[in-house]
Amino acid sequence: MWKYYALLSALFAALTAILAKMGVKGINGNVATAIRTVVILFVAWGLVIFSGEFKEIKTLSRSNIVFLVLSGIATGLSWIFYFKALETGSVSKVAPIDKLSVAIAMGLAFLILKEPLELKTIIGGVLIIAGSIVIIL
Repeated sequence: MWKYYALLSALFAALTAILAKMGVKGINGNVATAIRTVVILFVAWGLVIFSGEFKEIKTLSRSNIVFLVLSGIATGLSWIFYFKALETGSVSKVAPIDKLSVAIAMGLAFLILKEPLELKTIIGGVLIIAGSIVIIL
């Protein structure tokens, strides 16, 4: 099932890039990020409330909260820099370089989370890095 969710994530990430580029036209990237964040806030909390998962908040550990807050900060910074890149760059260049995050995440998962590395994962990561280098140069 995770593969379907991952493919849907990729589809919506692609749509996000196109829609964000259209939305950032003529405005500051920080304003665009703030608007996007408010929308996501309502969507995410709406899902939690309407699915009956709100009660799970009391089960959060200190560790859950710390890492989710840090993840939120990292997400916010990622979005800020993404919109700044979209202000002046084309989606066809910004989006693939942004996806270099996939290869970085793979490396960090190996180093920090001790996830195993498979040959096909290494090859995929190297190809992502190579593609990003081609676009940057």
